[in-house]
Amino acid sequence: MLWLLRDAYLGQLGADPVAELTHRSGDWTLRLLLLTLAITPLRRFSGWRWPLGYRRMLGLHTFAYACLHFSVYLVLDLGGYWAQILDDIVKRPFITVGFLAWLGLLPLAATSNRAAMRYLGRRWGLLHRLVYPIAALAVLHFIWQVKADLREPLIYAAILATLLLARWPQRMPGGT
Repeated sequence: MLWLLRDAYLGQLGADPVAELTHRSGDWTLRLLLLTLAITPLRRFSGWRWPLGYRRMLGLHTFAYACLHFSVYLVLDLGGYWAQILDDIVKRPFITVGFLAWLGLLPLAATSNRAAMRYLGRRWGLLHRLVYPIAALAVLHFIWQVKADLREPLIYAAILATLLLARWPQRMPGGT
């Protein structure tokens, strides 16, 4: 995040700095989200346990970048006019799904601590499974907002599909 602020301070964000900040913060949000989702399959297929210690941190960094992405849009693009964002949520589907993804991350970030895990018990795991539809919404947000070249968002969609398939329950031999 500091490199974004540095580039903004040094005027290295190009001709449209707001669009560049929006794009970069959105890219990093999605990258961190997919990296977070890759932790469990990595452990499962490699046997390594050490990546599990980074999952919460990556998830919270994902949320921080999502908040930056939303804030750049709300404050710098829309000038802080909440009425305008409500209008955009209603009229522009890519804003709708992006906003829903951000809203979905709120309870996940708020409950990413041991006290919440103890308090929620088994419900904590159910709540945090929302990360999968949230990731799908984030990828859809990217696909719908792209105006021409869909290669990059489709790469993210393929990575998400691969990560979801890697989590698919293994059938036991001879089982149903």
